[in-house]
Amino acid sequence: MKVNEVNRWLLEVEHPAKGDRNIVELGMVENVEVSEGKVSVTLAFSKHRDPLAEYLIGSAKAAIIRNSPAGTEVEVKTVIKEEAAPKKKPGLDLGFEELAGVRHVIGIASGKGGVGKSTVSVNLATALARLGYRVGLADADVYGPSVPKMTATEGALPDAILEGEKEVILPLEKYGVKWMSIGYFAKPEQALIWRGPMACNALKQMILQVRWGELDFLLIDMPPGTGDIHISLVHDIPMEGAVIVSTPQDVALADVEKGVNMFRNDSVKKPIFGLVENMAWFTPAEHPDERYHIFGQGGGQRMAEKYDIPLLGQIPIVQSIREGGDSGEPAALSSRPDGLAFIALAEKLASILK
Repeated sequence: MKVNEVNRWLLEVEHPAKGDRNIVELGMVENVEVSEGKVSVTLAFSKHRDPLAEYLIGSAKAAIIRNSPAGTEVEVKTVIKEEAAPKKKPGLDLGFEELAGVRHVIGIASGKGGVGKSTVSVNLATALARLGYRVGLADADVYGPSVPKMTATEGALPDAILEGEKEVILPLEKYGVKWMSIGYFAKPEQALIWRGPMACNALKQMILQVRWGELDFLLIDMPPGTGDIHISLVHDIPMEGAVIVSTPQDVALADVEKGVNMFRNDSVKKPIFGLVENMAWFTPAEHPDERYHIFGQGGGQRMAEKYDIPLLGQIPIVQSIREGGDSGEPAALSSRPDGLAFIALAEKLASILK
């Protein structure tokens, strides 16, 4: 490998807020060092924190890993170019100022993937807005951000404003909800090859550097599982508590127990406001009164009773929910039975948090 090869690979890394100009063209590549089995790149940022810093660092690293021989060690460092300041990773000293007007910060979590957590998050946010609440949703599922697709906001880029030396991201607004997602800053097909600390820092920017304004509810669509990202979020974000999403299936419920125990762990100690049983039964559109319990029956109720948490709602499998997610029109916008199920879920959560 040669330095000019690495610079050529970095041409692939575009800055979404700079007219898709790449970081080489923008003069952000301060230094490239190549030795046997290792590439070290230094990116230069101005003294004003770039809200896309973590995204650019991760994208640069991914571009080098993608093109270099297997096993190459890749390091991406940062410097402040406009002033002599200690080298530091952007985003680590963010405060809670932008959350000052938020009454409730609620995590939407699941023990495993594939249970419809993001579908529930988007529809719950939409349903709360329909009930007259001021709502925002932060998509913290960094490796599989779904909000842009599920709200038909793909390709949109949130604006940023500079206030003194602080740069603030403005969320998108649609369906009466303020939306923010890492998916707005990455191409849909781009894989984010990030280690835990880098992902955690990016997510904190996506929450703490956003101008949420006055909100009754800020929902955080968390990644599935119980890893370091979850621990970082509950420790570094003033999250009031969580809602757990599962299906009635025994395999999913077994992972729900891990999620419950994580929030109740002595090092976390966050209340669980309830369990949502998604895909509770299948109802054919042409036979709305029929129910087929494909994934089992009563599992959510048993789990809720076991851990003494409310069963907030049971969401059926209906074709319109899937179609709404794919088309970007949440089912909660409708007055069909599926939409009313999300409205009932929103009402119950709101009543618990009053």
